[in-house]
Amino acid sequence: MEILLDKRAVRQIRLSAQDAVEEGDTETLREDILEAFTEEQVEEIERRLDNGDFFEFLTDLLDEWSGDDVDELFELLDAQLGEMGIDVKFEKRQEADEEEEETTPRDFDDDDDFDEDEDEEEEAEDEE
Repeated sequence: MEILLDKRAVRQIRLSAQDAVEEGDTETLREDILEAFTEEQVEEIERRLDNGDFFEFLTDLLDEWSGDDVDELFELLDAQLGEMGIDVKFEKRQEADEEEEETTPRDFDDDDDFDEDEDEEEEAEDEE
């Protein structure tokens, strides 16, 4: 079975995990992870669990997590579900964020160059 968590779900888990790192509280994080999965996905995961309880699975997962590295949480989730034959794919927000970051400075630089060109033209006109 393959599960794809969309960008929104990944972003929510990341934000919640970061809050858990800062505050030490994993209750909201556990609920946010649970909400990232559809009801059908949760049912399939529970069928594959020995105890049949996804909430308890998440509790154990968060107990195993060091609580200080968000990426480690995603790796644990991937590894634990992988052991049950569930391949989890995470849509990465980083690619979109990197493209946006690259665009912003370039646009800013272009604007600066444009302003410099205008200044040079005005200086040339002033000299004449």
